Amino acid sequence: MTIAPTSTFPLQFELTPSQDARAEAEREVILADPGFGKHFTDHMVQIDWTVTEGWHNASVIPYGPLQLDPAAAVLHYAQEIFEGLKAYRHADGSIWTFRPEKNAERLQNSARRLALPELATEDFVESLRQLIAVDGAWVPDAPETSLYIRPFMIANESFLGVRPSQKVGYYVIASPAGAYFTGGVAPVSIWLSTEYSRAGRGGTGAAKCGGNYASSLLPQQEAYEHGCAQVLFLDAETGQHVDELGGMNVFFVHRGGRIVTPRLSGTILEGITRDSIIQLAHDRALTVEERDVTIEEWRDGVESGEITEVFACGTAAVITPISALKSPEGTIGDENAPAGEVTLSIREELTDIQYGRRPDRHGWLTRLDA
Repeated sequence: MTIAPTSTFPLQFELTPSQDARAEAEREVILADPGFGKHFTDHMVQIDWTVTEGWHNASVIPYGPLQLDPAAAVLHYAQEIFEGLKAYRHADGSIWTFRPEKNAERLQNSARRLALPELATEDFVESLRQLIAVDGAWVPDAPETSLYIRPFMIANESFLGVRPSQKVGYYVIASPAGAYFTGGVAPVSIWLSTEYSRAGRGGTGAAKCGGNYASSLLPQQEAYEHGCAQVLFLDAETGQHVDELGGMNVFFVHRGGRIVTPRLSGTILEGITRDSIIQLAHDRALTVEERDVTIEEWRDGVESGEITEVFACGTAAVITPISALKSPEGTIGDENAPAGEVTLSIREELTDIQYGRRPDRHGWLTRLDA
């Protein structure tokens, strides 16, 4: 199959305004208590791709159901990918997002792994701007709130043969998000999955695709049954090395401020929050190690006091302190342990940058409403 190149010039977007846009009063009621992923803005972005035309028909249209043929490839072979990032309203009312070019790069990497077409970085960022241009009023201004943005790509060719789809759709939807921790940043217990693996060598672990999350749902349910908020996976080859949570990367803080996180082995998603934390740690002259971490090292480190803090990170919660790891073999840590000093300090610095409360010395922020 010959794939047409991605656009060599910025796509031109057409706007079709929604005739059912929520009134300001209704929108304000939603923004007062948005939750997460429950309400959606009035519009969405759509861009089409075909093997012969490449990317075309870029548009902003009213939010609504997608029309898919029952034979659409995504429904049968799960050829789809997605991203997640946020829009933040700063104190002066302006709207910014955080490192969107890294999301564009990761989407391109995911597309390559799932045999989907790559969308140029400038078109990815422009799709965010186009949505904010019409739905900017949906970005909340209460403390620690944001507009969660979900770009995604699906194979929508009607064909049951097993090959890469020759027709693809790219979309962007957005949902106002409340403060992730309503009662403050609270440490959580997580469950160690010993029966299931998240990804294996040569698999899709480094891609952000729905199948990775679907396979985590059963062990995640198991975690809930044991009173845990998340599930931790080990590597599929040895069953000894820490991989990642269902949707978050893991960090260990050692005595003296040394920070350790599992290396990107091809089975772990390259988290943008993870990368940002590593940079902020370097800024503080802290030693950062990206290497294999075994469960035994975790257990021994907590028992000896060598490991003083553990936390997880991702777009939604930014940084989540981990108090204990539960498993059929016992518990590592203390469920009642408070959040660690380094954990809270890095989280505060990162969120301050995102909300414009501290200088953006690395050029991570991109304005969306300008």
